[in-house]
Amino acid sequence: MLAPHTPPAPSQNRVPDATLDFWLVKLMAVTIGETAADYLAVNLGLGLTVTSLIMTGVLVVALALQFAHKRYVPWAYWLVVVLISVVGTLITDNLVDNFGVRLQTTTIAFSVVLAATFAVWYASERTLSIHTIFTTRREIFYWLAILFTFSLGTAAGDLVAETFDMGYLATGLLFGGVIALIALAWYLIHLDAILAFWLAYILTRPLGASFGDWLSQPAEYGGLGFGTTYTSLIFLGCIIALVLYMTLRNNADEMDDMLLDSE
Repeated sequence: MLAPHTPPAPSQNRVPDATLDFWLVKLMAVTIGETAADYLAVNLGLGLTVTSLIMTGVLVVALALQFAHKRYVPWAYWLVVVLISVVGTLITDNLVDNFGVRLQTTTIAFSVVLAATFAVWYASERTLSIHTIFTTRREIFYWLAILFTFSLGTAAGDLVAETFDMGYLATGLLFGGVIALIALAWYLIHLDAILAFWLAYILTRPLGASFGDWLSQPAEYGGLGFGTTYTSLIFLGCIIALVLYMTLRNNADEMDDMLLDSE
């Protein structure tokens, strides 16, 4: 067992580093979260309630697989991200469409819930770093935060695009610009890396969802009309290709670690 003061080895961390491919897959996953939720609920005619129950059940199974590995396994991790993106979207959609909660209210409510999650996480673990997710408790906090970032991002994106009537493309560009400013602040004025990560993580949700809606929605609603089916399949194919690449790279890194340990 590791001593309390000994940092964990990189191979023990259960989530990936925030590299370029991490952000690419994350952005495509949130796009699928928006289009797949619409496809299941509307195109297949399952409705929000049935879709939510089915996808929540699948997510629970995926989370069980993720927790069972106790290390970062690309396919298991990204499967959870895609599913939690769908479920996070459905939570907000249910509140708005089935229960009549305004987008302004859901945006504020999920902001408060997410802030509370971070506060309890930090009070318990004294860190919010994604580089130290090596215990079950920290991983639970991590996935709770991820879920609420998706629900918050869905509410904020829909609020700007629909309630404020900015449209999908303008909304995507707006959130993309804010993310770029955060990256510049981290690079130029040394904004805290953990704060910068979580801010960017939250904002990639409305960024991806806005572009997903822009691609999939009909022209009369401000979209390009590709439809949820083709949009979801295109991004799913890209995710699978990137996850395969990540798996090969991760296996190579683990082999290098084993060789170093044996020397």
